[in-house]
Amino acid sequence: MFVKANLVALALSLSTIASPVIEGLGARVPFERRSGMTTDDGWFDHKRAAQQVVWDRNKHRQNMINLQRNVGREAFNEGAQILPLANYSAPPEKRQSEKLTDEGEVYWAGPISIGTPAKSFLIDFDTGSADLWVPSINCTSTYCSKKDKYNPASSSSGVHRSGSFFIQYGDGSQVSGPEYTETVSVAGVTVKNQYFSPVTTISPSFGSEAEDGLLGLAFPAISNLHQTPFFNNAKSQGAVKNGVFGMKLAKSGSELYLGGTDTSLYSGSPEYHSVTGTGFWQISGASILIGTKTIESGFQTIIDSGTTIIYGPPSAVATFYKSIPGSQVYDSQNGFYSFPCSAVPANVAFSWGGQSWTISAANFNYGKVSNTQCIGAIAGQDLGLGSNTWLLGDSFMKNVYTAFSFDSNAVGFAVLK
Repeated sequence: MFVKANLVALALSLSTIASPVIEGLGARVPFERRSGMTTDDGWFDHKRAAQQVVWDRNKHRQNMINLQRNVGREAFNEGAQILPLANYSAPPEKRQSEKLTDEGEVYWAGPISIGTPAKSFLIDFDTGSADLWVPSINCTSTYCSKKDKYNPASSSSGVHRSGSFFIQYGDGSQVSGPEYTETVSVAGVTVKNQYFSPVTTISPSFGSEAEDGLLGLAFPAISNLHQTPFFNNAKSQGAVKNGVFGMKLAKSGSELYLGGTDTSLYSGSPEYHSVTGTGFWQISGASILIGTKTIESGFQTIIDSGTTIIYGPPSAVATFYKSIPGSQVYDSQNGFYSFPCSAVPANVAFSWGGQSWTISAANFNYGKVSNTQCIGAIAGQDLGLGSNTWLLGDSFMKNVYTAFSFDSNAVGFAVLK
C-alpha cells in the first residue's frame, strides 16, 4: 500500500534535463508488434482509429478518477478534469470502396508468468496505466474463450484479497474482477505478493486480440487497484538493481528492458527530462516543430506506449495543421486531419529544450483516405489530462529509444541504432 506523501514526493521536479540514469544489467522482454492505423493496402483504418480514440479517452478518464481518489484533485494538471464516459459510434465511410485488411490491434505485447507453478500469459505493456490484470478461469464469456486464464486453485502462492477491480468502456462493457496477490515474473524478474486482478468480465474490444491482459508501468498514483505496480515492487524487493526500464518500439526488434537501458539499441547518451506530473510519465517545456519553425511551445507531454495516436489540445492541433499546406479536417469528432499524400511531412519534431526528435514520414502517415489525401498521426482531442497537455503515443516513440526512470523521476530519449 502507498500513501499520498510518497506520491507527492515522486512528483517533485529535478533539473530541466536530469542526470543520465545508470545503465546496468537488466532483463529483456521481446515484444510482439500488433498493427497500427494503416491497412496492408495502405488505407487509413478509420473504424479502428475511432475505436482507439474512445479507448484512450476512457482509459485516461479512469486514470483521472484513480488519481483523484488516490491523491486528490490537487494532483491534476491545470484544466484537467474527469470527462463523461465516451461512447463509440461507427464513423461514416468516406474513403473509396477498397476492401479493408484486418491486421489486429495496436499494442506491444510480451510474455509474463503468474502463480506457482508458473502460468504463462501474453501481456500488453502500457506506460499509461498502473495495474495488472488477466482473464480468470471464472470468465465464461466468449471473449475469454481463446485466452489463457488464471486459476487460483492451481497456484499455491495466490491469495484472495478484499476489494475489486473495475474499468468501464464506451461500448457499455467493462473489465472487472476480484483482487489477488501472486508471484509474477517477467523475463526472470520475479515479484512476490503482487496485486493484480483475475478478471471475470472482459470488454468485447479485447475478445479478438491475441493478448491476454495488460501490465501497467506508470506511477502508483493512477492505480485502479490502489496498490504498488509490478515494476515498483521489483525495485523495492531487489529483483532489479535500478528502477529504470527502456523501450524500443519498431517493426522488428522491439523490446522492453527491465532494470536499466539496453545500450546495444541506441547511440550516445539518453537526454533526460524531469517528470513534472503525478501518476504519469509527464515532462514539461515541450515544443512541436515543422523543420526549424516552432508551431507550439511550453506544453506538458505524457509518454504513453498504450496508444498509437499523438493527441494535442484541439486548438493547438488546428494551429499545427495550418502549417501543413493542403491539410484539412477529416473527422472533427475524433480530431483527425488529412494532408496531401504527395507531400507527407518528414520534418515534424518534438523538443524539450535539447535535441529535436523527428517523427519519420512513415510514422506520421496513417494511410490514404482518397487517391490524394492521407491522415496524420496527430489528432486534436481533449482527454481530460489538462488544457496544455499533449499525449505522445507510439507514433512518436517508434522514432526514439525511450528510458523511464523511477530512480531519477525522469524520462529520456536516445537515437536508435
